[in-house]
Amino acid sequence: MTLLIAEIGINHNGDIKIAKKLIDEAKDAGFDTVKFQKRTIEKVYSKDDLDLPRESPWGKTQRDQKNGLEFNESQYDIIDDYCREREIEWFASAWDVDSLVFLDKYNLKYNKIASAMIVDEPFLEAVAKKKKYTLISTGMSSYADIETAVEIFRKNQCEFELMHCVSTYPCKNEDINLNVINSLKKEFKCKVGYSGHENGIAISLAAYVMGISSLERHITLDRTMYGSDQAASLEAEGINKLTSGIKKIKISLGSDKIGLINNDEILISKKLRKHIVKK
Repeated sequence: MTLLIAEIGINHNGDIKIAKKLIDEAKDAGFDTVKFQKRTIEKVYSKDDLDLPRESPWGKTQRDQKNGLEFNESQYDIIDDYCREREIEWFASAWDVDSLVFLDKYNLKYNKIASAMIVDEPFLEAVAKKKKYTLISTGMSSYADIETAVEIFRKNQCEFELMHCVSTYPCKNEDINLNVINSLKKEFKCKVGYSGHENGIAISLAAYVMGISSLERHITLDRTMYGSDQAASLEAEGINKLTSGIKKIKISLGSDKIGLINNDEILISKKLRKHIVKK
């Protein structure tokens, strides 16, 4: 079974109504879970970075923008309640230890290591010590980075899977290298998923056929909305085409038995082979 993850991330633009609509779209399309991102702004970014100018709907500095995109506890309480109401799981990628601890309140099923965080060894240790099933994205990572992360999770006896990922938004097709999925399986002897940032659904469907354990795609109400992840996201039509395509592929893979002839084929064969005389 492939875990289907709808990455809401920060595409809610700080609006709980948008978040709810995205949860609805993910649920209605047949995703298993939705994912958010959680940061303690002052821990993840330096004061100098936060003071830099940046025009956004929330103000004129990076701090205004980052704070505008960050949900608080009461908003996450609403998300938690709403996901329970809609009967869909949710989780989030924490970007710092305080956020990791914050998420403990909700007794979520999964932890997630964002590609940006895979090189933060103390953070990986903190996550692995939770011993909660963890998905580890491998974008921007060398072989050594991935190897170190795997060692940390195995040392702490924390179940995990790797997620092949290329951290460009949107990602060019020629940069995706889906064959890495099989290489990761072979090298690290673990489950491997795919976190895609490409346009369209074809590549995600190809990844599914390769036997991935999870598939994560960003979703949005409108790809032209404000935000760095919106352009690499799927709107409602794309979300539904993706899950519909997966269902068709799952059915079509069927049996691996050679020479299996179904009843319809037997009837057709009698018509098409009338002229053949068997000895």
